Amino acid sequence: MTERQIQILTAIIEQYAEVAAPVGSITLAKLFGVSSATIRSEMVRLEEKGYIAQPHTSSGRIPTDRGYRFYVNQLTEQQAQEPYLGDRSTRAIEARVGTHGNRADRAIRSAVDSLVDLTQNLGLATIGDELYMSGIGNLFSQPEFLQGDHVQTVARLLDNLEPWLREAAPNEPLNVYIGAENPVGKTSGVTLVISRFRSPYSDRSYIGVLGPTRQSYARVMRLVRHAGAMLEDAL
Repeated sequence: MTERQIQILTAIIEQYAEVAAPVGSITLAKLFGVSSATIRSEMVRLEEKGYIAQPHTSSGRIPTDRGYRFYVNQLTEQQAQEPYLGDRSTRAIEARVGTHGNRADRAIRSAVDSLVDLTQNLGLATIGDELYMSGIGNLFSQPEFLQGDHVQTVARLLDNLEPWLREAAPNEPLNVYIGAENPVGKTSGVTLVISRFRSPYSDRSYIGVLGPTRQSYARVMRLVRHAGAMLEDAL
């Protein structure tokens, strides 16, 4: 992929996360200072490679799972190389977790509730053999899940999430499962961002968020990774 195509794919993903509508060539032409024809030509190439799709005739483009995977892989490399300086969001998690440092279960629940507030996704964590979830209303209020069939596939994924986590045992500090990469609910159109951390309950405890594939990956990935590291230090 050329550098320009990477930039256009990135712009489509990030703008789609904000507006929840296909991104058109006119918008991107203004952003990059080139003609709409040039953008359309690059869009065709990205579509041929499977990174974006055109949901309707004469509409803009939206990212595919493959496009998101390419983007997330790039982000993962960047975030691993860059030191993360805390911001207001991470300090908010620290403050809530810190008040329950002597109670592991409350600290974990506070971290999950903080992620729910900050990402507007569904938050989850494993506490011993239990799965704690919060923010289901956030998830189903997203425009992607206003249709009944999507709700059913997401519900199926949630019903099977705990046994799947036990079986999959994600072993990286941060794991991102995008759309069809989820072994349950492949067509649900959701992304699971999850971090493993050591706790008094288990050395395979997890905290993360579940949301639509259309989301602000850079921010969500940083917050989930930070929450996991914070809990491991605190507990």
